[in-house]
Amino acid sequence: MNFYVDFDDCLCETAVSFTEIAARLFGKNVPYGEVKSFDLQKSFDLNDEEYQQLMEEGHRPEILLSYEETPGCSAVINEWLDKGHEVNIITGRPYNAYEASRQWLDEHGLERVKLFCLNKYGRDAFYRRGSHNLELEDFYKMKFDFAVEDSPMALPYLEHFPNLKVLVFDRPWNGECEFPNSNFIRCTDWKAIKEQVSVK
Repeated sequence: MNFYVDFDDCLCETAVSFTEIAARLFGKNVPYGEVKSFDLQKSFDLNDEEYQQLMEEGHRPEILLSYEETPGCSAVINEWLDKGHEVNIITGRPYNAYEASRQWLDEHGLERVKLFCLNKYGRDAFYRRGSHNLELEDFYKMKFDFAVEDSPMALPYLEHFPNLKVLVFDRPWNGECEFPNSNFIRCTDWKAIKEQVSVK
């Protein structure tokens, strides 16, 4: 089988780190559980300049490498790989975050997965064409059996794959999401994700 797995807040606790960054840089003390919008500018009540600064800080290599692993992800993914399945990490991070992201995966026992940067959010200035970078037309040519994703903004892209089972990683910013069909299943953790895959 082929797997699509998002990076931030599926493999690592990115939003937790962004709450710390927003507090450190701007004195915005928003608890993780109150990050109700995927739009961090809105969640942290930032102006355009502050939001740009937040994103730049959060994507510095040393910051990316410091993100804590989401419990259970490496063990489950490595089980899939050991069974001969293919796992593609497809992130909305900008292309210039690729090297640090690849290093993070390698340091967390995920050296066998493939990593792609997909222009999920229309940030054209953040992306360049290349072997590790995907535009949507490239992405739609791929084949997946399961997807693990947390972003409400990315879920519509996954509707283009009619037989895909989408395991939505439960996060505060997707709690009120209405799913388009029964192929979208909310999962609270990697144990639940593993169970959904095993029932197929």
